[in-house]
Amino acid sequence: MPSPRSLKTLSWLHKWSSLVCTVFMLLLCLTGLPLIFHHEIGHLLGTEVEAPAMPAGTPRANLDKVLEVARAKHPDRIVQYASLPEDDDGLWFVTLTHTPEPTNDFRSVAVDARTAEVLAQPRFDEGFMHVMLRLHVDLFADLPGKLFLGLMGLLLLVAIVTGLLLYAPFMRKLDFGEVRRQRSSRVKWLDLHNLLGIVTLVWALVVGATGMINTWADLLIKYWQHDQLTELLAPYQGEPIVPPAERASVQRSLEAALAQAPGKKLFFIAFPGTVFSSPHHYAFLMRGDEPLTSRLLQPVLVDARTAQVTAAPGLPWYLDALLISQPLHFGDYGGMPMKILWALLDIATIVVLGSGLYLWLKRKPAGAKAEAGTPALTTS
Repeated sequence: MPSPRSLKTLSWLHKWSSLVCTVFMLLLCLTGLPLIFHHEIGHLLGTEVEAPAMPAGTPRANLDKVLEVARAKHPDRIVQYASLPEDDDGLWFVTLTHTPEPTNDFRSVAVDARTAEVLAQPRFDEGFMHVMLRLHVDLFADLPGKLFLGLMGLLLLVAIVTGLLLYAPFMRKLDFGEVRRQRSSRVKWLDLHNLLGIVTLVWALVVGATGMINTWADLLIKYWQHDQLTELLAPYQGEPIVPPAERASVQRSLEAALAQAPGKKLFFIAFPGTVFSSPHHYAFLMRGDEPLTSRLLQPVLVDARTAQVTAAPGLPWYLDALLISQPLHFGDYGGMPMKILWALLDIATIVVLGSGLYLWLKRKPAGAKAEAGTPALTTS
């Protein structure tokens, strides 16, 4: 049993870490709820693009042709990225921008991977889901917003751990999970707050920790580029971005990357000069086909002039942790049952956060006597 002084310190830490992050955690829970079902909502809103059904084994169009028809829709832009959906259902999504540098001014073109026909030009930078995503990821403040939300995530973890340490002393005179309905409204909400808090404890720790890791994504990628890619790309130091007219066939480069990583499938292509590549390379990110390996990526760097593989470095542990944490944060590992579970736990956490705020607003004045039978030490 912690000493009274330790309990007082824990109570202070729990109260203030909770209060500082509560409003932002409520925002993240509210915006995260529709993001759990982003595919399903996309189908309802008609924003999801689906490739027409074709017989199994239908050959794929040449990737250079796919990129050509995408560029034709936006001739004033350059290809920044090209990606395949996770289920690889016959679609290419091509992202075009005015500059290789990171920008929010982009256009997307969905191209049938079998016929090289443009199916749609979805706008991922507008609409309800875009607003929810930006609020959830960075508060429309880019990297500063991400780092701020990461700090709020850290405070949430402090609140969870201190709440757990306080739970046993608080419940020493009560049955586990007891809600004293005969008492005042504040006492009932206090008991419900503690009950839901302990029930959602593991989930909140997982989602809070993975969310905090996700806010570091930009910094982790930059560190990886500085730590590992700098040495690999030393022979190309100082060279300008290879202009599109001088680049080798992307289809031929893809075939070279696939030969370098047998047993893996393509997930994403970053073109020269973009954040995931170098000024002189196509970066092909390959993935496995098992539940875990499909989340872990293997980069293959192909010289954009010669279509020859330059390097296939393994990702460091911190990027593997980032890749695993991203789908876990939104419950993307277990299909619809896990999404429903994530949604229910998200709603329970909203109640925990809201009740904690209510308990603080309804707190008794300093020096007021606690209700008989109510522990003097609370978790709010």
